Amino acid sequence: MTSTASLQLWQLAPLSPSEITIQAEQRTMAGKGKLFRSFFFLESSFLCRFMRSLGFLIAGGKRGRACVVVLGDIGRSPRMQYHALSLARQPQWQTFTRGLPNILRPFVLLIKAVTQFVMLLWFLCIKIPAPDVYLVQPPEFFRPASLEEKHKLFCRLDKNLRQPLGVHDCTSTGSGEVNTEINDTLFTTLVGTDVTSKPHRPALIVSSTSWTPDEDFEILLEAAVMYDRRVAAILNEEDSTKEEVLWKDIHSGKQYLYPRLLFVITGKGPEKQKYEEKISRLHLKRVSFRTMWLSAEDYPLLLGSADLGVCLHTSSSGLDLPMKVVDMFGCGLPVCAVSYSCIKELVQVEKNGLLFSSSSELADELLMLFKGFPDACGSLKVLRNGALEMASSGRWATEWEEHAKALILEMAMNLISEVLNLQVISKNSD
Repeated sequence: MTSTASLQLWQLAPLSPSEITIQAEQRTMAGKGKLFRSFFFLESSFLCRFMRSLGFLIAGGKRGRACVVVLGDIGRSPRMQYHALSLARQPQWQTFTRGLPNILRPFVLLIKAVTQFVMLLWFLCIKIPAPDVYLVQPPEFFRPASLEEKHKLFCRLDKNLRQPLGVHDCTSTGSGEVNTEINDTLFTTLVGTDVTSKPHRPALIVSSTSWTPDEDFEILLEAAVMYDRRVAAILNEEDSTKEEVLWKDIHSGKQYLYPRLLFVITGKGPEKQKYEEKISRLHLKRVSFRTMWLSAEDYPLLLGSADLGVCLHTSSSGLDLPMKVVDMFGCGLPVCAVSYSCIKELVQVEKNGLLFSSSSELADELLMLFKGFPDACGSLKVLRNGALEMASSGRWATEWEEHAKALILEMAMNLISEVLNLQVISKNSD
C-alpha cells in the first residue's frame, strides 16, 4: 500500500423523519493523475461500535481485507478517515471498493431503526466480500500550530474573519474599508520575515457544531451577551458610549483589561441560518461571531491557533464523549464544555478545561480566563499547559500501532483459532 492511497467514501446521509437518502462520493487525496486504492465507508445517522473478524489470512503472503464502518457523518468525522489511512498503511490488509444498491425510501419514522439494522446486515453479511476486520470508530493532524502556520491561516481566512454577520462589529473594519495589507491580520502581522502576534488582538474562541437541537446554541449567545454587559459594568462604561468610539480606540491599539472575543463557529446544519439571524441582531460591543465551513486541512489549524474551545455537546445517553473535545486537546486547546454525567472522564476541571451548566456560568468562566489577555491571563495558561500535556502524552500513529492494531490482530487471531478448531472438530466427527 502506497502513501498515495485515497478514500472511497460511500455515504448514507443521516436519516430524517421524512426520508432516507443514499449517495456515493469519491474523494481523491493523492492528486489528479495518480493511481490510488480505495477504502469502503458506510454512513448512517448515529454512532455504534461493532468489530469482528472473518478468516483473517496472513500466512502465505495473502493480504486480508479491512472494512471501516462509520455510523455518522464522514464530513464531520475526519477521525474515521484517519482510521482508514492507518489501516491502509498496514501490509496485512488490502482495500476494496463496492457499490451501493438502490434502496426504497421509507416514509415512516418508526421503521428508521429497523431500516438501519437491515441495511447494516445487508452490507456486512451479504453485499460486500467478507472483510477480515470491521472497525467502528486524536489524529495526527491535530496539533498546536506554529506562529507561521497561524499567520498563513489567518491570511487565508482574513476576508471571512473581518466580514460581520450584521452591519459591523468589534472585529470588522468598522468603517467599511477592505483590508488591503496582505501581511496584516486580526491576530498577526508580518514584519520583514518575522511573524508577531498583535498585543491588542481579540481572543479567538472556536466551537464546532452540526447546528441541530442536540446542541443548545442559545447558551453561547446568552453567555456572550452577559460577557459584554459585565465587562462594560466592570470598566464603568456608560451605556451611552458609542460602539464606534470604543472600536476606534481598540483599533488604534488601546489596551483594556478584558479583550474582544471572536467566536468562530464551524459546521453545517439545519439551524445555522436561524442562529445567524439572531447573531446579526445582538449588536455587542466586545463580542463578535463568524460562522464558516473549513477544509479538512484548515480545521485542525484553526483549533491549533485558537485560545479556547467551547463544546455544547450533551449526551442523551449520558455515556458518550464528544470527539471534538479530543481534537481540541490534540491541538493543546483548553475547553469549556457543557457538564453532564461522564464528561469529567475527558475534561479535567481546572487542569485542561472547565465545565458549565448555564450561560451565566460560561460568562463567568470567560471573564476569569481572559482577564489580562493576552499576557496576564494566568488561569488560561494553566489550562493550556494541561491540554498540551494531554496532547503530548500520546500521538495518533503511536497510539494506533500500540493499541488499535494490537486489539484488531488479537481479535482476528482468536477468531481464526476458533474457526480452525471448528474445522478440526468437523473433520473428526466425519
